[in-house]
Amino acid sequence: MGDPRGFLKIGRKPVPKRPVSERVRDYRWVYRPMPGEELREQASRCMDCGVPFCNAGCPVNNLIPDWNDLAYRDRWREAIERLHRTNNFPEFTGILCPAPCEAACVLSINDSPVTIKEIERSIIERAFEEGWVVPEPPPPERRTGKRVAVVGSGPAGLAAAQQLNRAGHTVVVFEKDDRIGGLLRYGIPDYKMEKWVIDRRLRQLEEEGVEFRTSAHVGYDPTLEEVRGEFDAIVLAVGALQGRDLKVPGRELGGIHLAMEYLVQQNRRVAGLPVEGEEITARGKHVIILGGGDTSADCLGNAHREGCASVRVLTHGPRPPESPDPMEWPDWPFVLHTYPAHEEGGERRWNVAVAGFSGSNGRVERMHCVRTERTPEGRTVPVAGSEFEMRADLVLLAIGFTGPVRDRLLEELDLGYAPNGAIASREGFATKEPGVFVAGDARRGASLIVWAIAEGRKAARQADEYLMGESLLPG
Repeated sequence: MGDPRGFLKIGRKPVPKRPVSERVRDYRWVYRPMPGEELREQASRCMDCGVPFCNAGCPVNNLIPDWNDLAYRDRWREAIERLHRTNNFPEFTGILCPAPCEAACVLSINDSPVTIKEIERSIIERAFEEGWVVPEPPPPERRTGKRVAVVGSGPAGLAAAQQLNRAGHTVVVFEKDDRIGGLLRYGIPDYKMEKWVIDRRLRQLEEEGVEFRTSAHVGYDPTLEEVRGEFDAIVLAVGALQGRDLKVPGRELGGIHLAMEYLVQQNRRVAGLPVEGEEITARGKHVIILGGGDTSADCLGNAHREGCASVRVLTHGPRPPESPDPMEWPDWPFVLHTYPAHEEGGERRWNVAVAGFSGSNGRVERMHCVRTERTPEGRTVPVAGSEFEMRADLVLLAIGFTGPVRDRLLEELDLGYAPNGAIASREGFATKEPGVFVAGDARRGASLIVWAIAEGRKAARQADEYLMGESLLPG
């Protein structure tokens, strides 16, 4: 424990942000680094609990008290060694993870939790600055001669690829898009994570021996038969990007899109890349975003930066409480989440359901709504006589995902699906097809980035056991 009385003397300090007036004019990262001395003070708040619930709350089981103490003591080289033992990409989680570890922090019972996420991010950034993050290719004598195909280059696929490569296998990552990164590349806005963060880590993986093949949609080009002929095992990390749609009158009108259709285009525009299909833009439009989660907030921040005329975020359920119920600790609480995008403007409304859309000349102009209420049984039902309309030039559906996109690859594999639409797995990360494994959102359904990394690591271990009969990779 860095300072036995740190949590009594020092309160939680939020990570500094750039002013709203400045950040809405660009797509650079919203936050500013926390000064070093303040970071050490925040690390000193860690109590080194007898039972560190933060470890269990973290899906990759990060050794959080260890590296909190090391950061406090300025032993940064040891801190990154501890951090990399459990997490391949702490810069991704330190920027994007909603930090279930902080919800599980013992301090959160009656105080504000330790700023675990910012300490994690600061450790890995210090490591990159000092040159401590270096390629770790296996020596030639450890190469097994086995070849593994990883389908999908999001965090689950990249974690699996790095682990399997370090185990000595030859790993090729297939990505259907023109650049590596999956949802990190074309789903997450730059103001949440600038893309050089991905590219920096990809250079390390390439130098370690991982091969990347872009514009390679497995099942089409290459075919499943070709992949099976070239590789000894396959890890499916294809995500869960099939957006949930609405079946209401007027859904066919132009100007109504799944959120990912908009986010992909916007990320490509910011990167200076061409977009395909009908252009989706919020500039000068009255925008309505349906849904209240991360994807909704991503759409909101982009709409602000594009210069929309107005923007509303609507949720069909009731407004969550501002503070968590103490009885929910150490689990992830049901609470109102306010993202930086919400600070930048727009209106948030709850208890609103969609009855349909109308417009003219094939374009949406109005959304027809009804107010809702929550019954004692937990059902959300419309309130009679509460119908109303809203102006809408662009409607973005950010109401969740129903599982992986069921393309030719999944049709040919015919692995079956879980009730939530995810690919069916057995005995952990295996499937009914020998040598085919599944990880991340494809197996869990849409979830957190930290879960994707954890699943990629575990699937890699299971694939390694399949190939070699045993594995020295961490579980």
